[in-house]
Amino acid sequence: MSCFGNRVTTDVYQNCCNANCLCEFDGDMRSVVTAPIYVQQVFDAVRFNLQGMKTFNDQAFRPCIPPGHRIKRVVDIRCRRFFNPDNVEDPRNLTLDVDTAISGASFLMDGKGNELRVVGADGTYSERIMYAETSDCDDKCKGTPVFGTQSVSVSGDVCIELDLLLCDSCNNEVIFTVCTDVNIAQPCQPMVLTNFFEICMPSAIDAAFMPRFTEFCNSACEARLATNNCGRDLAIDCDGKVSGNLIVAICLTCEKKIVVPVQLCVLSTGYVQAPLQQNAICSTFPSLFPSVIQDCDSNECCENGCKCECECEPVCEDPCESDCTPPKRPQPRR
Repeated sequence: MSCFGNRVTTDVYQNCCNANCLCEFDGDMRSVVTAPIYVQQVFDAVRFNLQGMKTFNDQAFRPCIPPGHRIKRVVDIRCRRFFNPDNVEDPRNLTLDVDTAISGASFLMDGKGNELRVVGADGTYSERIMYAETSDCDDKCKGTPVFGTQSVSVSGDVCIELDLLLCDSCNNEVIFTVCTDVNIAQPCQPMVLTNFFEICMPSAIDAAFMPRFTEFCNSACEARLATNNCGRDLAIDCDGKVSGNLIVAICLTCEKKIVVPVQLCVLSTGYVQAPLQQNAICSTFPSLFPSVIQDCDSNECCENGCKCECECEPVCEDPCESDCTPPKRPQPRR
């Protein structure tokens, strides 16, 4: 049971939750201000789907079905990627190794021949800096096309579950689940999926920062009986062990992006404050982010030293209190 009272329902068996709504807008435009942010803008992006397929014959499932039962039909087939959270280098983890080569541009290298990588939006070194002679298209205020070849190497396991409808000698039905892990490919001999793409690159000369190239893929899997017939594809031995013929498809979605660092002006209602979850013992707590410093209309304001408000009269007892809330200033009518 939650100690903070933010459960979806009062049902103690409910294991799901709702995320906190961190940003709200009351509709009052006087609370909206402009704020500069330094971010990466997506200049161009391409996305495509890839799929691979593998068959498995006489694949053994576990556990064995109870004695005296027979398989009447398959209720459901589920497939999911294998992942070991205790070891991300487990060879059984379904892994995607993306190798991309481009023509018409090049990736910057250091003196040792290694590609320069910078931190991307995912917090890892997932972006590569690109360079190309773009002067022909810069004069026309257009981008320069870049052609690329992508190879995705897939290796690891997937987990398959079968929901079987069993029937005993008295025609009593029960749903029984069996599962198995199947290997798509070994890391030394992966399943390779290849495709081609074209993407547009901005000027690499006029800006202070060269464009960056980033890519990412996500995988899913689907499984089915080889001939979609329970009698032909599933077999039971004398010990109740189930084996079957399967077709497993690996479904990939990949995206390539050209991003450039930019400065943008956005409309904002202020800094985000997450709701507190605490069982307070301390009387005061430190702030996590600096207070917003607002410009004042005259030098007479802010003489009380409270940087978080710009009205001449004080709005808090302690002018240096970190949670001092500035009053809303009316905006001139246009």
